[in-house]
Amino acid sequence: MRWLDRLRPRKPAANPDHMAVALSCAKAGDYAAALAIWEPLAQAGFSRAQNNIGACFAEGLGVTVDLNLARRWLQLAAEAGDPVGQRNYAALHMREADADFEIAADFYRRAAEQGDAPSQDMLSWMLLEGSVMNADPVEARHWAEQAASAGIASSMTRLGMLYHNARGVRRDPEMAARWWGRGARNGDADAQAMLGAALHMGSGIEPDGVCALAWLIRAEMGGSDLAKPFLEVVRSSLSAEEIGEAEQRAAGPISGEMR
Repeated sequence: MRWLDRLRPRKPAANPDHMAVALSCAKAGDYAAALAIWEPLAQAGFSRAQNNIGACFAEGLGVTVDLNLARRWLQLAAEAGDPVGQRNYAALHMREADADFEIAADFYRRAAEQGDAPSQDMLSWMLLEGSVMNADPVEARHWAEQAASAGIASSMTRLGMLYHNARGVRRDPEMAARWWGRGARNGDADAQAMLGAALHMGSGIEPDGVCALAWLIRAEMGGSDLAKPFLEVVRSSLSAEEIGEAEQRAAGPISGEMR
């Protein structure tokens, strides 16, 4: 698909409404068909089509991975103001061997200010981590709240940590447990681990050893290292019957019992 290397705009050969058809093709795994629709739109200056082509080159979807072409197409989309393009352009600068975190932070912020929830989550993390930009837990909380309201589970977990560690807010174990509960029910393994720990210790929530162990088991299965220090401690505090109940809950779907 050498035509994808052409970046000079020309007259559109397709209507923007064709984006829906291209998206359906991509969801079905037919990236060649999707790219054939996106190409004339991208050449005509449609920024979301430019983003989609860049993302395909970044991930090797229907084409061979080519980070140079990915960067060129994503930069067009990002500089045109497309928030998804800005997010993907930022992410590309985070993953490259010669990563440029300042550019990444700049474009995450641009996308966050346009309401892109994953970018709000990343900007919150950067502001809390403090290596790319000056640490600002208050602004980090602002962006985490925005992302959490859009359903981003990792931001829910981060809010729990902010309240637990008194970063930019007064320490509030109940708020911490509440946010960890939301993150846990939305599938974030670290939130599940922290909720399990809170349930074990009764920190901000009524203690419940069976629920604690169920969440910790689920967190470990989800890959959270935060669960490991608590698992054996909680197991040792329960009977064999209670351990069996916790394991059964952890193996099933998240339900009202998994509070």
